[in-house]
Amino acid sequence: MAVARRWEFAGARGAITARTWPNPDPRYVAVLVHGYGEHLGRYDHVADALVRHGAVVCGPDHAGHGLSAGERVLIHDVADLVADVHTVAAAAREDHPGLPAVMIGHSMGGLIATRYAQLHGAELAALVLSGPVLGRWDALSRLLALDEIPDVPIDPDTLSRDPDVGKAYAEDPLVWHGPFKRPTLEALDAAIRAASAHGSLGALPTLWVHGEDDRLVPLDGTRTGIEAVRGSDLTERIYPAARHEVFNETNRDEVLADVTAFIDRVLAGSASPPA
Repeated sequence: MAVARRWEFAGARGAITARTWPNPDPRYVAVLVHGYGEHLGRYDHVADALVRHGAVVCGPDHAGHGLSAGERVLIHDVADLVADVHTVAAAAREDHPGLPAVMIGHSMGGLIATRYAQLHGAELAALVLSGPVLGRWDALSRLLALDEIPDVPIDPDTLSRDPDVGKAYAEDPLVWHGPFKRPTLEALDAAIRAASAHGSLGALPTLWVHGEDDRLVPLDGTRTGIEAVRGSDLTERIYPAARHEVFNETNRDEVLADVTAFIDRVLAGSASPPA
């Protein structure tokens, strides 16, 4: 198993802890962007698969998440999280000049990665979106309509058919197990609208993977967002009966194989990496 090196930097709103999984002879950079309430430490197995595939892997714990500073899960503006991811990606480009970069975002991280690609797409060779919060998220609309946000945490059973995944999530002290905060919901809503308004990702090769039985970020709502941002090179993989965290699903090996095959296709077709 690849072992990550932790490092810190001054983020948009406080100290950010990032991780880098090294590779002595990488052929590309993979930037991981985690979801709401979790942290990048839950992606060790994803990073390990990517390192074995030829990547040097990196990514931050978002502000207010995991090991990073800030009030827990408080997000004022998704642009701040995009800026922090940009800092990590820039450091990787400086350490590995000339290597193509692939960004992989899950759930809220898919929204962040989409906004990153819309703003900095020339820096990326490819984009992978896993169960991204895009388009229409009815749960968000329902919560924003309430006078008071209920103290109802994310149900671990919605994450995966593998019961060990839900158990580990429920017992993880770095995972947020409390309610959403209204400023965070408002920031997510604004970013979802901004992504749809910005529109096409152009020619950026994009892979969208999603669980058919995703009850946390339902497929049909995300599809409206994908249609709003899709460019000329979109690959879609919908996994029957899979839930929200396809990288943690019972068919995780299939999902990771689809991701690495997509990356191989992109890298084979790249005459030269982005600057």
